[in-house]
Amino acid sequence: MKHLTKLAAVFLALAMLFTVAGCGTGGESSTGGEAANTNNADFKVGVIHIGDPADGAGYSYAHDLGIVDMQAALKLTDEQVIRKINVNDTDAVATRTAIEECIEEGCKIIFGTSWGYMDTMEQLAAEYPDIVFSHGTGYKSNGTNFNNYFGRIYQARYLSGIAAGLKTQTDKIGYVAAMGITNSEVTGGVNAFAMGVESVNPDAKIYVKVTESWFSPDLEKQAAEALLDAGCDVISQHCDTTAPQLAAQSRGVWGVGYNSDMTKDAPQAHLTAPIWNWGVYYTKAAKAVLEGTWDGANYYGGMDDGLVDISPLSENCAEGTKEKIEEARAKIMDGSFKVFEGELFDNAGNQVCKAGEVISDADITGAMNWYYRNVEVK
Repeated sequence: MKHLTKLAAVFLALAMLFTVAGCGTGGESSTGGEAANTNNADFKVGVIHIGDPADGAGYSYAHDLGIVDMQAALKLTDEQVIRKINVNDTDAVATRTAIEECIEEGCKIIFGTSWGYMDTMEQLAAEYPDIVFSHGTGYKSNGTNFNNYFGRIYQARYLSGIAAGLKTQTDKIGYVAAMGITNSEVTGGVNAFAMGVESVNPDAKIYVKVTESWFSPDLEKQAAEALLDAGCDVISQHCDTTAPQLAAQSRGVWGVGYNSDMTKDAPQAHLTAPIWNWGVYYTKAAKAVLEGTWDGANYYGGMDDGLVDISPLSENCAEGTKEKIEEARAKIMDGSFKVFEGELFDNAGNQVCKAGEVISDADITGAMNWYYRNVEVK
């Protein structure tokens, strides 16, 4: 696969339209601050995408907006950014080949954006100690040239749950999940969303349909349609494409997307979406490698540093949604409210958090194998 210079130019134009929003509505992919001053023409950055950013929405698109932000901030040419697209993260051979191609082209840091790249990146980090391997999601790292990056997307999930809880009329909200209860990344997102729903609509239930695939437009569509058939009138998602939002729109109901603002894709259905401003991290990481200050530390950002947010609320949202979300946002930002704190119970009636306690980020991302009390798996 070859890097996409024309695509990068298009994304650069798009990315410059976005800014990180303050309180109110979210924004996409902007780092802010002054650009790094570098003339290092030999410095190259690689990125491994599970999909194709050219789809204009979803997971790979959101990541590549961040890569474009990084490129602009560090003043890198198109030739200094090596993209590998449509790399199946369940295919270790394809993953290794894509990463080794980046190494052969001279990349000093390589970002692997999907969970399934983790083991291969771990292996290659041991083989190439002078290259930095930075893995998104997952949990492995070596403290030197292989780290992990992710963030508190559950904060944005909670806010998007408020929008869904206020919009539903059937009190049935569907959730298309890429992975099941054993994957804490997905489960934590489901639970935070469900808690946001409950905060404004204690009668609503969240029905989860698992695809067992991070990227599958067909499976995502089928799962969404099954949930719609079951009476859900809002469809949320933790999967990579716009398929669930398009399915919701085709039935005349509502949706909460993920990764990027999907209002343009399903304008009659979309409410908002938890989004990532990946440029916040990509710029920081690449700059550290370029300047020789890389320390191998893992990164876990949140709303406070602009890594996560929600997209602008669409006109489809129920009256009062903005006010409720702003109230919750302010408490998250000032630290007076943490999503997973106090007395919490799972859907089997077990207490999973006690009064005065807070579930740690480590447990949210690595040990959350339960669903919140208003969640049911279909």
